[in-house]
Amino acid sequence: MTGASSPVGDADPQQRRGAPFVRVLQVTVGLGLAVGMLWWGLPHFAKTSWSEVWHVLGTVPLWKAALFAGLVVGGLYCYTFVMTGAMQGLGHVRALILNVCGSSVSNLLPGGGAIGLAATYSIAKSWGFSAASVTTMAVVTGVWNVLARAALPIIAVVGLAWGATDLPPAMREAAWAAVLSGAAIVVLFALAIGTDRGARQLGRGLDRLVRLVRRGHGGTIERGLTDLRGRIAETVRTGWLQMSLGMLGFFGLYYVLFLLCTQTTGIELPFGQLFAAYAIGRLLTAVGVTPGGLGVTETGTAAALVAWGADPASAMAGVVLFSIFTHFLEIPLGALGWVAWSLMPRATNDELAEADS
Repeated sequence: MTGASSPVGDADPQQRRGAPFVRVLQVTVGLGLAVGMLWWGLPHFAKTSWSEVWHVLGTVPLWKAALFAGLVVGGLYCYTFVMTGAMQGLGHVRALILNVCGSSVSNLLPGGGAIGLAATYSIAKSWGFSAASVTTMAVVTGVWNVLARAALPIIAVVGLAWGATDLPPAMREAAWAAVLSGAAIVVLFALAIGTDRGARQLGRGLDRLVRLVRRGHGGTIERGLTDLRGRIAETVRTGWLQMSLGMLGFFGLYYVLFLLCTQTTGIELPFGQLFAAYAIGRLLTAVGVTPGGLGVTETGTAAALVAWGADPASAMAGVVLFSIFTHFLEIPLGALGWVAWSLMPRATNDELAEADS
């Protein structure tokens, strides 16, 4: 069984000729927005300047930087439990390589998730995994990621309310948005894996949405969901606990890293407010207009910290320090992942043929 193919073949020649220009325009606009948000928006909303931030960052000792890098690697390893729970036969080392290779692409380009997914397909196929297995993993881990990010603001609101801290309107709105979006995702996911009819109806609806922005799109989503419904349901049934614990470890270690970064730059706020700022940042990483939400994430997080009383220069420095390790560090780690993949043995022709059968 093979996964849903890309609908490129359904597009007319004029659309294909215009596609490269559209992609270049998207990349240019996305990178421009990221640079603008970092260079102007971040210091503006954090009420400080880059010169003050560089002064604070210059005080970070090397041993702490090494500790922060270790926490990032630990968090990424925790995430391999999510991936191995979603794809049978995948080991942790290969899952780590898949993760960093895909993330390095996603962190470089606006909307790079699609390119990162294509890289994941190519690498996994070279190891003998079928397209159906990779598609199943992509769908399940994608849902788990969205649900985890939606849960963070809800947990933050509960913690702030329990600590008798005034909740800013933006935080309440984010929590309600997370509740509604999380509930919608659960309902749609249950519909997709519950029955063949539900999978067909959901796939048909998604195909219609895609046709609004892409002429000539066929029924690939409907066919893919119908074909993979049983596989996805079985993956969720057998791997939900492992994937949930892996996600908990991933976000937990990254929160520890966030605490240490803010402590290093001199931010003194209660844990509840720090977690709320962290939750805002993790939710904003889903904003696809810039690479990995770059610029948008840092601006929103720093603005929340300053609103709760943190020193502006310290707040911005802490957020930038956290971003250096969680966003930019994944790019050289991804390069190492690509090198490691190039040195690893490939599947034989017989194994590739068996995977495609």
